[in-house]
Order: sequence, then C-alpha cells, then structure tokens
Amino acid sequence: MPTQSDEFDAFYAATAKRVVATIYAVTGDLAEAEDAVQEAYVRAWQRWDRLTREGDPLPWVRTVAARLAISTWRRTRNRLLAHLRHGPPGNSPELSADRVALIGALRELTPDQRQVVVLHHLLDLPVEQVARETGASSGAVRTRLSRARKILGERLADTTVPSEGVVSHG
Repeated sequence: MPTQSDEFDAFYAATAKRVVATIYAVTGDLAEAEDAVQEAYVRAWQRWDRLTREGDPLPWVRTVAARLAISTWRRTRNRLLAHLRHGPPGNSPELSADRVALIGALRELTPDQRQVVVLHHLLDLPVEQVARETGASSGAVRTRLSRARKILGERLADTTVPSEGVVSHG
C-alpha cells in the first residue's frame, strides 16, 4: 500500500511541471514561478491529509502558487521593471518568437487578467472553475477575459510578420 509520502511524490511528479508552466505564463518570470510553485507544494504537503480528503489537490496548489507569485510580483515591481528594461538573464532557455510575443503581451495585462487567461485558455478550465480558483465571480472572470482578449488581440496583431516578399515602408 502506498504511503502518504509516496502519494505526494507521485502527485508532485505528475503535476509540478505543468503548474510551473502555468504560473510562468501568469508572471512572465520563470524564477518567480518556480519559487511560488515550490512554496505551494510545501504548503500542500503540510495539509496533505485534508487536501486529499477534500478531493483533487491540484486546484488548491495552483491557486496558492498563483497568489504567492502575484504577491511577490507586486512587492518586486521595480525589480521586474528593471528586468523588462534590460532583458532576461543570459542563461534563460531559448524561446520561440511566438512564445516571446505571447509572454510580452501577457505582461501587458493586469495580474488578475493574466491569471484568468492562463487558467481558462492555457489550462482549458471552465469559467466557473476559474472563478472558484481566483475567488472572483463568474461575471468578473468573463469581464477580465473579455478585456484581456482585446488587449492580447491588439498586441499580438502588432507582432504579425509581413508575408514573404512584401516590403514594408515605414
């Protein structure tokens, strides 16, 4: 029979990478995402009995990680602005141009908008579950999604590369 530790280890192994990717999409900062996710799993382990009794612990972990990341983001706003101004550190993983454009566009959203976009569109969670995880009403989630889609549409349309052979004169 698997022990509580074995169950938690299996849960962590099966979910941690996706939670980091989710929080990274919310924050735009891989190091912050990793730190927030690690802290969320530590807190989950401390409450493991209760979380597993109540059902799937993944939404709880994701919510805690997002809240930790957003809180950290707010406290370190000046550092983030300097990071954006000077670019990512040299040891960052290579990202496709599309991913860079998406992360840049996501950074222009408010933290609340960014969180609902990631949960709804990247994780395919229904609006009602996004509302439960963020503590917002379904109406507020829909409003945030609508405003975020408009901003993302404008920003991502600006990054479209002209067709081959078309010369743009500025």
